[in-house]
Amino acid sequence: MLGGIENLSQSNDLRKRIVYVLLILAVYRVGVHIPTPGVNTEALAVFFSRFQGTLLGLFDMFSGRALSQFSIFAMGIMPYISASIIIELLTVVWPYLGRLKKEGGQDGRRKLTQYSRYLTVGLSLFQGFMLAVGLERMAVDSQTSVVINPGLSFRLMTTITLAAGTCFIMWLGEQITERGIGNGISLIIFAGIVEALPSAIGGVFRDVGQGDQSLLAMVALTAAMVLIVAGVVFCERAQRRIQVQYAQRMVGRRVVEGRSTHLPLKLNPAGVIPPIFASSLIMFPATLGQFLDHPLFKTMSDWLNESSILYNVIYVGLIIFFCYFYTGVQFNPVDVADNMKKHGGFIPGIRPGQKTAEYIDRVLTRITLWGALYVSAICVLPSLVRGYFRVDFWFGGTALLIVVGVALDTIAQIHSYVLNQHYDGFLKKGMAGIGKIQPRRRA
Repeated sequence: MLGGIENLSQSNDLRKRIVYVLLILAVYRVGVHIPTPGVNTEALAVFFSRFQGTLLGLFDMFSGRALSQFSIFAMGIMPYISASIIIELLTVVWPYLGRLKKEGGQDGRRKLTQYSRYLTVGLSLFQGFMLAVGLERMAVDSQTSVVINPGLSFRLMTTITLAAGTCFIMWLGEQITERGIGNGISLIIFAGIVEALPSAIGGVFRDVGQGDQSLLAMVALTAAMVLIVAGVVFCERAQRRIQVQYAQRMVGRRVVEGRSTHLPLKLNPAGVIPPIFASSLIMFPATLGQFLDHPLFKTMSDWLNESSILYNVIYVGLIIFFCYFYTGVQFNPVDVADNMKKHGGFIPGIRPGQKTAEYIDRVLTRITLWGALYVSAICVLPSLVRGYFRVDFWFGGTALLIVVGVALDTIAQIHSYVLNQHYDGFLKKGMAGIGKIQPRRRA
């Protein structure tokens, strides 16, 4: 896969696309450090230091630390992701959206994208207003408030600012997708997560230099990290290929020969959606416990401490559940079997139709179990690293899955782009050579 990157210097268009992506990401990172007017950023930093391991901490990670600074990009791209997931789920229960997805083609996908944008604007306005109201109630102590001048004007200004910031990020992501390389939304989240990596590594070296950590333990930690990243890369690319045979058939007056291909089933078809959903649910009581002074929420927050066995057991159970749930939403074996039968395809040894759907569903169920266990193992890594190595360095979890997944996808797209460029160049040279061939004169 990395072989295509070696030819990067030979493609001017590819270099321009990569530079364009870097410039867009630089604009995004500049916006992360532009504060929202009317907020005491120093008091906000003290307040946010209490919310590690809560929903606010999770959203702060996805926003590239913009939420803890309450910049104009404080909500990040999460409203757009939520809107896309909601539209995706509605395609299952709403026949109109389901027809757009299955039968609408390019126009149908364009309409679904447009609906996601409209829903993003609505969610951004609602979440921005709620953040403004919640921010007015935040205070470090009785004399230090997070908001300088609370009131209706602050709420309106903050709502509009945060919603505009989210829409601008959405536009930046779409520009990367259209004019750059890779998925723009994924690259923006990737940039926000990677931003914290240098400071985390610097903190580890500082601990070793001060004698708080042994050098041998850090070497072992580094070796374990390399092996874990290699394992994640292997699992993210792992597939179960089901052989599919297409019979000989007539297309008009032409006979199309049968061919053999395969149906790839990924080990982790649900991606990072299950751990995000699971983290949101399990962190919800801890988040309420920080805002509501009630014994019930305080007790639940203590029980669901990220280093406790109960927390990890519930977390793993939720991940497994959402892996099966989201895979079922994304992949329908009945539709796949019907499409195969319609085009004359069949799995050797399996009857077309219902038997094929049952076979695919059985294979997918087994693969999803192993994929869910793999995702669960990666997601409980942060608590193990912090517990055994006692370092303030979050390695693993949803962040690692996102970083590795986006990196693999971007490299694959660069490789594909280079191959297409070479193929187009070969065709142009071939056509030019054909044009130079002179017709043979008859005697």
